Formats: sequence, C-alpha cells, structure tokens
Amino acid sequence: MKNRLNQSALHRLLSILPAAMVLVALSGCGPSGDRGSGGESGPGKTVVSVQGSDTMVNEAQAWAEAYAAVAPEVSVEVGGGGSGVGIAALIAGTIDIANASRDMKDSERAKAKANTGRDAVEFVVGYDALAVYVHRDNPLEEITLEQLAAIYAESGTTTKWADLGVTVPGCAGEILRVSRQSNSGTYEFFREHVLAKHDFKLGSTDLNGSKEVVEMVGNTPCAIGYSGMGYATDKVKMLRIALKAGEPAYVPSVDNALSKKYPIARPLYLYTLGQPEGAVKQYIDWILGPAGQKIVAESGYVPLPAKAAP
Repeated sequence: MKNRLNQSALHRLLSILPAAMVLVALSGCGPSGDRGSGGESGPGKTVVSVQGSDTMVNEAQAWAEAYAAVAPEVSVEVGGGGSGVGIAALIAGTIDIANASRDMKDSERAKAKANTGRDAVEFVVGYDALAVYVHRDNPLEEITLEQLAAIYAESGTTTKWADLGVTVPGCAGEILRVSRQSNSGTYEFFREHVLAKHDFKLGSTDLNGSKEVVEMVGNTPCAIGYSGMGYATDKVKMLRIALKAGEPAYVPSVDNALSKKYPIARPLYLYTLGQPEGAVKQYIDWILGPAGQKIVAESGYVPLPAKAAP
C-alpha cells in the first residue's frame, strides 16, 4: 500500500514538472530591470526594445532591419500600439526606446521620474507632415483647418460633401469621418492642432493604425481621414491645407514641412529613460546619422536638416 502511494505521488510530481520548468524558464525572459543600454538575449546578443507610434512603425522596422547588417550582435525588437502605449511602457521601465508622434506630456514625464528615478530624454529623429486624405475620385483639392474642425469637432456642423461645395462620385453625400484611437499620438496631435483641444464628434470610424486609415479612405468614396504622409497610396489624394480661408494652401511635402508653410507638420520623437548608453546610444546615434536619416526619407517622412543631424 505504501509503495502504491509513493508511486502515485511520484507520478503526480512528474506530471507537473514540465509545467513548472516552463514557468521557471519564462521567469527569466522578461525585460531587463535597468533599461537604457539594452538587455541581454543569448550569448553575445543584445536586445534593444522599441515600442510606440503606429505612424513610425514602418520606419522603425526599416531602421531595425538595416541596423542588423551594421551591428549583427544587436537585435532591435519593434512593436507598435500607438504613442501612448510606447510612452506607458517607457514609464513602466519595460522598454529601451519609445517611438512617439507627439511630445511627452508633463504628467507622463513626472510618472517616469517617479517610477524609475530617471528623467525622460527626448530625441527628434525627423518630421511628418500630417496628411488629410480623401478618395482619389473626390474632386476636393484643398481644405482649411477651420473646415476640418467643422467636420471632426463635436461642435462642428459640416456633415455632407455638399457643405464643402463638391459632389463625390459613388457617394450619397454624407461625409464618413475616419479617425484614430485615443491612445494614438496622431489623434492627440490632430485634436490639439486642428480641433484646438476640443473633443471629437461622436460617430467617427476609429482605427488602430495609420495604414488602416489610408486603406479605408482609399476603398470608401465618402471618406476623409488623417494619417502620416508616408502612408500615401495611389488610391487616395492628399489635400492641400490652408491655415485660414483666403490664405495659401500647401501640400504635405518635405520642403513645406521644413519651411513650416504646411500648417500641421510635426516632429517625430524617440524617448529614453535617462541618457542612453551602450547599444541603445549607438543605435540612436546611427538613426540620427546619414544611414538612419536616409531611411526617414525613404519611408516618406522628412529627415532632419543637414545642420541638425550629427
């Protein structure tokens, strides 16, 4: 009887042992507790973890892939989710770099300092002329910030394309507003600089990614949406934007963003906890250098002026 009990106990132990071993293994796979110089991942391999802006995610992935050829001993792991998601992960100390298409708020900086003991450090890595997209068959060519606010803001009264003086082929007349989710840096930038910090009107179609916004506009004649200029396709048109009625309207472009003629251009940021060191510093220096800035341009964004790049 005693032998049978011992054998039964041994059988139960062996049955749970693999799961226990998996849990132990996973406990060692979390992010480094000291971000800023990268974390180790296997013999001789350093991981630099990056998360944040969906506007920047294609650009960030292109950086990571190109850097692998330059520094094969470093693995750059890129995630999206929105600027707010990246900044939250930085505040928690679980990533090395946050990508953001908006600047960090004072409250977020204070949380980062309180949680980690380190100040958030900001790097401008390029610029984006935030584009307003319509379907390629839409006859509208330009729009003012006031007209955009009348479409998107909660107090806005513009609901039909006829209100803007156009008839859109394949569209019954109602404007379909395409927007971003609230944790997006693009959403926050648009709310601040176009809606003057007023709330969005209810009833828009809110999407998680910059690419998805442009795809939906390209497939929907009645739609209007906003996204980074790097996501333009042949199915959409980028409208010229005027600051006010009667003033010149400008297309989103490198020159108009750098000259500040385009009214809704914005910087693109990287954030770290404290001054970066080791692999993280080397990676950011590379992004700010000629190779990284070339990828900014190839991704459809505006590289830093030559005098600003190191």
